[in-house]
Amino acid sequence: MVKNGLNRLAVLSIQTLVRTLSSVSHPSSKAMSPESTGVMFQLRVDPLTGNSEWVVIEEEVDDTSPKPMLATTSYLDMLNDAPRNKAYRDAIDKTVTKNCHVLDIGSGTGLLSMMGARAMGTEELSAGMVTACESYLPMVKLMKKVLRANNMDHKIRVFNKRSDELQVGVDIDSRAHVLVSEILDSELLGEGLIPTLQHAYDNLLVENYKTVPYRATTYAQLVESTYLWKLHDLFNNEADMEDGIHLVPKGKENVLGVKPQQFAMHCDAMAEDIRLLSEPFKIFEFEFWKRPDSHGEKEVCIKATDDGIVHAVISWWVLELDDEGEIFYSTAPKWIGTRNWCDHWKQCVWFTKGKGLSVCKDTDVCMEATHTETNISYGFKAQRSYVDDHEFRSQDSHIINLSPERIAIYGDSYWRLSMLKAINHALEEKESPLCVVGDDSVFLTISIAHLSKSAHIISLFPGIREKGFQYLKAVADENGYSMDRVEVISNRKQQWTMDDTHQKKVDLLIAEPFYFGAEAMLPWQNLQFWSKRTMLDSVLSEDVCIMPCKGILKACAMSLPDLWRSRRSLEKIEGFDHSMSVVNSTLGASSSESPCLPFFIWQCGEVEKLSDTCTIMEFDLMKPLSSCRGKAKVEFVEAGVCHGFAVWIDWVMDSSNNIVMSTGPGDSRFWKQGVKLFAEALEVNVGGGTGTTLIEAYFDSSSGQLELSVNV
Repeated sequence: MVKNGLNRLAVLSIQTLVRTLSSVSHPSSKAMSPESTGVMFQLRVDPLTGNSEWVVIEEEVDDTSPKPMLATTSYLDMLNDAPRNKAYRDAIDKTVTKNCHVLDIGSGTGLLSMMGARAMGTEELSAGMVTACESYLPMVKLMKKVLRANNMDHKIRVFNKRSDELQVGVDIDSRAHVLVSEILDSELLGEGLIPTLQHAYDNLLVENYKTVPYRATTYAQLVESTYLWKLHDLFNNEADMEDGIHLVPKGKENVLGVKPQQFAMHCDAMAEDIRLLSEPFKIFEFEFWKRPDSHGEKEVCIKATDDGIVHAVISWWVLELDDEGEIFYSTAPKWIGTRNWCDHWKQCVWFTKGKGLSVCKDTDVCMEATHTETNISYGFKAQRSYVDDHEFRSQDSHIINLSPERIAIYGDSYWRLSMLKAINHALEEKESPLCVVGDDSVFLTISIAHLSKSAHIISLFPGIREKGFQYLKAVADENGYSMDRVEVISNRKQQWTMDDTHQKKVDLLIAEPFYFGAEAMLPWQNLQFWSKRTMLDSVLSEDVCIMPCKGILKACAMSLPDLWRSRRSLEKIEGFDHSMSVVNSTLGASSSESPCLPFFIWQCGEVEKLSDTCTIMEFDLMKPLSSCRGKAKVEFVEAGVCHGFAVWIDWVMDSSNNIVMSTGPGDSRFWKQGVKLFAEALEVNVGGGTGTTLIEAYFDSSSGQLELSVNV
């Protein structure tokens, strides 16, 4: 079980890979037979080029030098969730009886399987059995070590398969009496809960089987929030701007936006920006103890509790783990109840269309809820009445879908003004300049074309590619340029020649920098621009303007108690030992060797800055890509408990250092920072023996990786 959508490791079995390749008529797909044995693949992304490749997973989980291959998943955070663990233990103890067959789907480290074996109360399980099904090979290897350490390896049969590959009479002798599972994401259905339960019901479970959990219920609440509105409504947000740039022109609202889906967010962090416009209301119930339907629709009428504008629907779910309704687990925000901060399950946000839906106190709001096998969506009749069905559907089909944070950046007047000022300065006194946009920024491409009537623009668009060209063509008239001055080249050459630039030297090389699909990556992922700059080195003019011209790696000591608790080393979990170094290292538990991970720090529960911001090193983007080192002495200015460092990059757009776009905590909510956590929390006494510390960094230009070390 791997959590949270974009943050999960992309892992496919050979059968799934074959289906994927076949769908695009790949010529080599026939050589990869679906009958091949359980070879597993993992998608790895080159941080410098953005290129990805499927790599065969062959590495052994090694006790002596384990790799934190699962650090970017939510396994560790989930295993540190004590209320979740206790709820499952109590429910399993109530549900599992002697001499039964327990099936654990998505077994992870085997925690629920071990709970099931213990609940049977027999030493050898001669009449009962536990089947653990886990498709991800590195986790299977780790699970076997955990089972051996807890003397459970002889009690639990482990299968490195998806549950829909498990066969009664081939893999297992009989159907199971009890199903335990935790294949849930923040939306509830995104990890394949429904098809998994359907297959298990049809093929793997006896009649009148029991389940843990027993039932899941989704709830929602209507809210007003200017912040949430800015995350999706770029059309109305840029309507008041006078810069002449129209990313979403009138009548073409469907060209650019966010995908119509639920977005997982820590809504507690934005509580001050939210007005509640309804009481919580129930949406769907999903019964684990019977075969679920693939699709469902429901109309809900909600009474507004105040006048306002519904900008979003915030939703969560509640698990009823036992059939007597005594054991519960909820992902509700804190204004509904008490809940420890955790990152593996958040609340979800569904944006209403446009400016939102106006409501009056004590009037009914009619909402339609629909679920498929993998998602839940909402719609409001009052909004739908203004458009016909065809137009309503077309608004959900954008040429380019960006993240909500990117939409908010593009709608931020200060950010736009700063970028336009930098572009204007760069284009001064340049006649017919050749400009190259080195990232996926449609804003920069349109801005250059709008500001310079003689510029020729080449946009690389490594992520959005052909969609970028379609979008630029769609909005050309409204932004005052013709497509004969704009071209999109998405080749992946290591070096460019003058043939690529029509025998002209590049006068302006510019990026935000922003790379599509890298929103879940670390800040230095955007040093792809440095790699692109190096690739173009031979075609740059002597007086080329490069923007940004510099990246400044910065850091700040932070108190992050909630995040640190979720990432700390495991010990015993409900009586089962997980303290082995191989487990903690593989899952990326906080240590001197643990990697930096990307987080929106403002959403990480309780947070506090304990030091001033320090500069570790600079990346000189005017020169070709090179390795570099840096260090900084950090002085604490606040007493408290330090759990680690936040690390980010400030982008210097112009050579005079007047325009700097910061991606640090507190400067904006729209960028993720890198977080380096300590193995042990550090008590800070300002002016005492722990008044300073040293942070060092090394950037490896061959791999694009940044190594951080802190002397605590």
